Amino acid sequence: MHSNIVEETDMKQFFSRPRALGTLGVLAFCAAFCTAFCTSTASAADLLAEAKASHVLRVANTQSSPPWSLLDDNNQPSGYDVAIAKEVGKRIGVPNVVFVADSFKNFVEGLKSAKYDLVMNDLTPTPERAKQVDFGDPYGVEDFRIFVRVENTDINGQATLKGKRVGVVTGSSNESWARAHLTDSDVRSYDNGGLVFNDLGSGRLDAVIISHFGGMKYANVNHLPVKEVGEPLIYQLSAPALAKGQPALLAAVNKAIAGMMADGTIAALGKKWVGANYDMVGTIAKARQQKE
Repeated sequence: MHSNIVEETDMKQFFSRPRALGTLGVLAFCAAFCTAFCTSTASAADLLAEAKASHVLRVANTQSSPPWSLLDDNNQPSGYDVAIAKEVGKRIGVPNVVFVADSFKNFVEGLKSAKYDLVMNDLTPTPERAKQVDFGDPYGVEDFRIFVRVENTDINGQATLKGKRVGVVTGSSNESWARAHLTDSDVRSYDNGGLVFNDLGSGRLDAVIISHFGGMKYANVNHLPVKEVGEPLIYQLSAPALAKGQPALLAAVNKAIAGMMADGTIAALGKKWVGANYDMVGTIAKARQQKE
């Protein structure tokens, strides 16, 4: 293992040669030394220990993607992911969970910059995201569908999206799926579901790919003339995300989720928030077996 600590004798030898290296060389060395030292120090921080010491677990979600994350009638975070996060906090020894509102496109950078400890908001563990952050075990799942205007009869499945204008939410897993699988479509990204559904309702888009629950929310709440068509395009798991280099926090979260799977907590919360007939545990198992 190579250390980021520069030996004192090496430092003395370096700074004894300023004429040979010049002022810019000295400054460059100092910048590199500081970057390496600060990075090493930051990565050494144990977020689980810090959360226990401060008695606060910071969890990010959008607070605008029901039934997973929303604001209730008292303007407080609520929903399936919120309930799961609160239970995780209790089981890892940090029952005071503070929710931080953010958007999907900011989640990865928010974790990397220590803006929050966890992201729990219907976030799918994709290979691209896993290069930058770690994911715990899945605790949720949903199916992604195609939504079109009610009078549309041309689009009824993935094959009929060729050449069509398809809206997705920026930074979401439906965007990454669409760009990978709909190469013959005009895929357009929007900052949030409200905007993308407004354009579908007004005819500026031919279709939208979004979760069943998200799509039904925008259709019903905004009274838009849209409908869901075709079979699910894909089942997508949701899992807690956290910064890399946090083995203690990752292990604690996974242990909490395993316990919630075993004792029926996840099944009960799924029925409460997603639907009385929704088999969260069984659908998670189905999603883990699927192949894209």
